[in-house]
Amino acid sequence: MTENRSGHGGGCLCGAVRYEIHGAMRGVINCHCDMCRRLHGAFGAYTKVENADLSVVEESGLAWYDSSPNARRGFCRRCGSSLFWQPAGMRTTSIAAGTLDQPCGLATIGHIFTAEKGDFYDIADGLEKFAGSAEGALDGA
Repeated sequence: MTENRSGHGGGCLCGAVRYEIHGAMRGVINCHCDMCRRLHGAFGAYTKVENADLSVVEESGLAWYDSSPNARRGFCRRCGSSLFWQPAGMRTTSIAAGTLDQPCGLATIGHIFTAEKGDFYDIADGLEKFAGSAEGALDGA
């Protein structure tokens, strides 16, 4: 994981959800799975943190949707911003990179679920690509 400055934050469009990160963030992975495409309109760009390093400091708008038996997604019930992806039984939360306060100091490190990507765009950045899950291969990047 990439070290970040303590107290980096982010939140939704309307401010009804705000969070702080007090630890390392992984570089950004672009997920092209069908669920992320439908949720984000193209692909989901996510960093990841340990749950212990994530504090939700304003949660009046926070709602969770069980998108599959394996994960849930956090969003703002007021403005609709997609914020979090949380796998069941794991100690990490993925955070939609676009919700981080700028500058965040992160870079995109790869692409996952490229076999499900939309046909209206190309992936031509030369970063590592995985047809499905990276199975943690990019976590140390």
